[in-house]
Amino acid sequence: MEKLADLLVVENVTKKFNGKTVLDNVSARVQAGKILGLVGKSAAGKSVLIHMLRGSEGYAPDSGRVLYNVNRCPECGNMDLPFDGIPCSKCGSVARRETIDYWGLKEFDPERQELKGRIAIMLQRTFALYGDSSVVENVLEAVPAGSKNRIEKAVSLLEFVNMTHRTTHIARDLSGGEKQRVVIARQLAKDPLFFLADEPTGTLDPYTAGLVHKRLVEHVREHKIGMVFASHWPEAIVQMADHAIWLDSGKVVAEGDPKEVTDKFLSEYKFERAEGKAAGEALIKLEDAQKHFFSVSRGVVKAVDGITVEIKEREIFALVGLSGAGKTTLSRMISGMTPATGGAVRIRIGEDWVDMTESGFAGKGRATPYIGFLHQEYTLYPFDTVLQNLSTCIGMKMPAELAKMKAIQVLMGVGFPRKDVERILYSYPDSLSVGECQRIAFAQVLIKEPRIIILDEPTGTMDPITKAIVAKSILKARDELDETFIIVSHDMDLILNCCDRAAFMKGGKILDVGAPEEVIGIFDHEGHAEERDRS
Repeated sequence: MEKLADLLVVENVTKKFNGKTVLDNVSARVQAGKILGLVGKSAAGKSVLIHMLRGSEGYAPDSGRVLYNVNRCPECGNMDLPFDGIPCSKCGSVARRETIDYWGLKEFDPERQELKGRIAIMLQRTFALYGDSSVVENVLEAVPAGSKNRIEKAVSLLEFVNMTHRTTHIARDLSGGEKQRVVIARQLAKDPLFFLADEPTGTLDPYTAGLVHKRLVEHVREHKIGMVFASHWPEAIVQMADHAIWLDSGKVVAEGDPKEVTDKFLSEYKFERAEGKAAGEALIKLEDAQKHFFSVSRGVVKAVDGITVEIKEREIFALVGLSGAGKTTLSRMISGMTPATGGAVRIRIGEDWVDMTESGFAGKGRATPYIGFLHQEYTLYPFDTVLQNLSTCIGMKMPAELAKMKAIQVLMGVGFPRKDVERILYSYPDSLSVGECQRIAFAQVLIKEPRIIILDEPTGTMDPITKAIVAKSILKARDELDETFIIVSHDMDLILNCCDRAAFMKGGKILDVGAPEEVIGIFDHEGHAEERDRS
């Protein structure tokens, strides 16, 4: 087999933001048909490196180079993979090998723009879809104009990410995991030479994630493209990567065999759960709760289909199931954001039971001030500091010094070291990592001291060490503040470490409720059955 030139060469890149070094003399190589995996704690520099490889504005290296090797057609300017003796894929002319110093070119240089258009990127928790368009329309829009068999290509990509059962669904109505898979299909529809992915399966259940991992590897091998991805799942690094790099504070700590690198990284992970307070009386009651949607193309869609369950005060209760099972819809019904179309959803406030299907202050308006919700697609105010996001921007009316003290408490509660808190308080969200922003969004919920906290994939893009910190924060909030948690998650470690009970959902129904280890056992069985069906 012909030995390929490196498709990507990263030469000793260093990057600073506001005087802080976020990448420190990092080097890497990726050949066509190969995958590089990045692992590390939150704020290790993984996302910064991915943005730099993409050419995102503001991410030029302070020193070092990012080099791409391509075949370039002198006749039509088309770029292809660096194979010798292969004609241009567009016009058939003889192509020439070129090494492009990506950041050495001006931003609007045609060569740079052409290359940037052939680099696909998928960012953490950014579901860049047209919300009012169907799934297949979203993918069709990404297929290059003039491509042959556009519809067949769109459908095959949806099959590739196991989304053919959602072809006509409107994008905004999908679960987070389903949106993530459509984004992958959209990016691959662009026929990239290079695919960059930051937590590509962070919000997927383990079985769907395993399928996507396998198929991404197949796509890279078959099409001979290059791929760099960051993941908090060591399993993903081992399953997908040919070579792994462990980053910490911008430095390369270790690199080499993916299994050896991830084993070293996980050696820092420890979690011991202590016994907490016992659960109290029933706080939330659902009786035959339903949420049915009507679609012109699909008729009645039963997102939640007749659920009866009770959740107790001070309980940490998990909703478990494959992507699209109805977990997020159910959590939104409990919070009052999505009204039930049948049955009852009630929350106890004092001695009274509030009907969450009734609007107005006498109805759900009485309960919603006591409910905090961390959305899977959370947002922070980008032009306000973290302190402002935690105080004035969420309506906290208290003296400035008290607001700051409260902000410091909650930031430390979600795992920020005391020595870093002052810097974090006066930072803007875009200067922080996605993992740090996720913890700040959690802090936004905690600072309001709600009685009921609903967390939708709270650790979806966190490394194991940060996840352990968040798990301890949840347990501490339950024990010290008597808060009740409902956690929607595919993170089995979080559920085992945190939760008192779990419910397994499938097809809009709760099939079983019990101890986390028992429900996860059922989930494993269903996941393997789903995997067999896909095969």
